[in-house]
Amino acid sequence: MPQSGPYARQSRAGRRVIVSRPPPRQMDIAQLGSMMRGQPRQVSMLGSRPSSRQMPQMMRPRGMSKIAPRLIIALVLALVAIVGYMNKSSINPLTGEKQHISLTPDQEIQLGFQAAPQLIAQHHGVARSNPQGQAIVEQVGKKLVGAMQELHAGHENIWPFSFTLLEDDNVVNAFALPGGNTYITEALYNRLETEGQLAGVFGHEIGHVVHRHGAQRIAKQELTQGLTGAAVIAGGSQQSAQFAAMLGNLINMKYGRGDELESDMYGVEIMAKAGYDPRSMVRVMEILAESSGGGSRPPEFASTHPNPENRIQRIREKIKELYPDERVLDAMVQE
Repeated sequence: MPQSGPYARQSRAGRRVIVSRPPPRQMDIAQLGSMMRGQPRQVSMLGSRPSSRQMPQMMRPRGMSKIAPRLIIALVLALVAIVGYMNKSSINPLTGEKQHISLTPDQEIQLGFQAAPQLIAQHHGVARSNPQGQAIVEQVGKKLVGAMQELHAGHENIWPFSFTLLEDDNVVNAFALPGGNTYITEALYNRLETEGQLAGVFGHEIGHVVHRHGAQRIAKQELTQGLTGAAVIAGGSQQSAQFAAMLGNLINMKYGRGDELESDMYGVEIMAKAGYDPRSMVRVMEILAESSGGGSRPPEFASTHPNPENRIQRIREKIKELYPDERVLDAMVQE
């Protein structure tokens, strides 16, 4: 490569002319960098990725810096709720079933006693004007508790059951509080036609107590609150909050229907063991359907209670399972 310096060239007149070549231009690093700005550069696929600080503002995901912490908090809350629920385990003293419950049986009993006065007042108090009805209620309830203890022979009954007729002649209802306090309104009692039907009502309510559905619902509601709270934080909007609330309601509805069906099946068993015709439970469901107003009843999907028609089908299947030969059933029942 020729060195810089003077060189000769031919002039138009044919004479040699000595011309000085200018030295090459020196370029410092700053000037080189200014020339490279804006020029495309190759980046190795194995090289380091530019950080979010180096990314142009328009290329960053919108809200990237806010979403990540929110999602982390939501995941932590959901995990705490799930782990907390799974760790709440207790063995049912009568059925031996392992359940997710945080309350002890004593706490459950106290909870029922504390709730009783308010619920009794809501239904206009005890039906003191109907001592005969109260006597029948106590008699049937005592009989069913004896059958329950026989069904769970070898397990001590810790629930202090009581059975009470309430004055309310408008609301068709029966319910059992955690611990065993069981009630029926006069509105439902007066619609029943036989003692066996009353046994069907109480058998169902005893099922709620034995399976500790009240305590289970408390634990499940705590789980639902944790999960819906996590969903609200993750979504970060009013719409997300509404969706989370709807999700929580659907979860609790599902568990509510499962509890009702389980209590139906249990009621069929103990009322038959007590000497009552379990087929009377079918008529109880029909009475409840008539009392609900027929077509005005909300669809099963939007209710915590299964449709009476579906409950009737399940009850008949359970009776058929327990007594394939109806003649055996006819011989053992007292009605």
